[in-house]
Amino acid sequence: MYCKTVKHISECFVKPQHVSEDMKQPLYLTSWDLIMLSINYIQKGHLFTKPPEADHQQEDFIETLLDRLKRSLSLTLVHFYPLAGHLKTLKSENPHSYVIFVDIKDSPGARLIHASLDMTVSDIVSATYVPVVVQSLFDNDRAINHDGHTKPLLSIQVTDLVDRIFIGCSMNHCLGDGACYWNFLSGLSEIFQGQGKSSISISRPSIIKRWFPDGHDPFINLPFTHHDEFLSRYEPPKLLERYFNFTAESIARLKAKANSDWNTDKISSFQSLSALVWRSMTRARCLPNDETTICFLAIDNRSRLEPPLSQDYFGVCVGSVKGMTTAGELLEHDLGWAARKLHQAVVGHTYKTVIEFLDSWRKSPIIYNMDQMFNARHVWIGSSPRFNKYGIEFGLGKAVTLRSGYSNKFSGKVSCYPEREGGGSIDLEVCLPPESMHALELDGEFMAAAS
Repeated sequence: MYCKTVKHISECFVKPQHVSEDMKQPLYLTSWDLIMLSINYIQKGHLFTKPPEADHQQEDFIETLLDRLKRSLSLTLVHFYPLAGHLKTLKSENPHSYVIFVDIKDSPGARLIHASLDMTVSDIVSATYVPVVVQSLFDNDRAINHDGHTKPLLSIQVTDLVDRIFIGCSMNHCLGDGACYWNFLSGLSEIFQGQGKSSISISRPSIIKRWFPDGHDPFINLPFTHHDEFLSRYEPPKLLERYFNFTAESIARLKAKANSDWNTDKISSFQSLSALVWRSMTRARCLPNDETTICFLAIDNRSRLEPPLSQDYFGVCVGSVKGMTTAGELLEHDLGWAARKLHQAVVGHTYKTVIEFLDSWRKSPIIYNMDQMFNARHVWIGSSPRFNKYGIEFGLGKAVTLRSGYSNKFSGKVSCYPEREGGGSIDLEVCLPPESMHALELDGEFMAAAS
């Protein structure tokens, strides 16, 4: 089954239903946006069940779905119009200028693709490890965000499987973070389900205007002359991807143990689960005792700004915090010790540290390169189980499951999803080389907590 390939049937480009004066203006990117230029797009997708009538009227069903999705996307892009644009670079030598921005006027819009794949749902969800063909269910495969100069900033691919429909969305990470991504999909889902109404409003309209600290010029002039000076393309080693489920009860036990170990009640459920992952992966990798290991947690900066930014702010507004120690020290201590390190890192991430980072970046801009950031000693835990990922519907009911594409995967990458039925359970998508994955699957502490 791994040799089967996705067949592209058709594609079109979709623009916002109407153009406002704001859409005609360049959208200048912030430090947080620009730092992502060499990172991959965000790629997440939903696997849906086909309705019974699709068996008898397959062609009509697909055409109707695509037509409704196209109209819904056009309406949704009114609220998220940067996604219909493309990146442009304005540069000159004297005086030096190298400015990257989003242009809406000259862009063909977002891309909508219809594809097919001769596979069943069991081929995808019943396999222990995610089949490589899942990467083909997304457009912009292996693209980095800077490719948004020539590739669409948003692509949606509808793939017709034998017995299911997969809708995969690929969004340029310079335009927004995970919160933006799921806010956009929620808006698209809301408009899709509300077609026929006279209004095109959504319950959570996005805030497009970019945020800059006081005293920061929104016109960021990068100290480069060519993109080869700051871009790199990362190809990870062979990885296995597997989903592990942690029930609400299991997570509650981890939290209770972590807090008991430290004699406190301040450690959160997520910090406790992250500490378990960090310790278990470190054991599975058989790192030398004196080897430094770091656990990074993605963290939303919106609530840490003064005044706080709205959760509807559409732009990159995330950072990371880390717990750091040696492999020996991490494994010599208990779960609570590791969780405490992560808790202290989260508590220490304040408005002051956010502003200090932005001030430092302005003085010496850097662009994240994945081959420099990630190695086989570290753990990166991203995404969030708080996002309403199973609330996205396109007239097909709740998704059977979610899957992600190729993007931003490396040894030690962990992505968090709410479990389909909710209730506080969490699914973790774990990426490791085969030998480390097999060792993790034999780790008693980890597997006792996973279901």
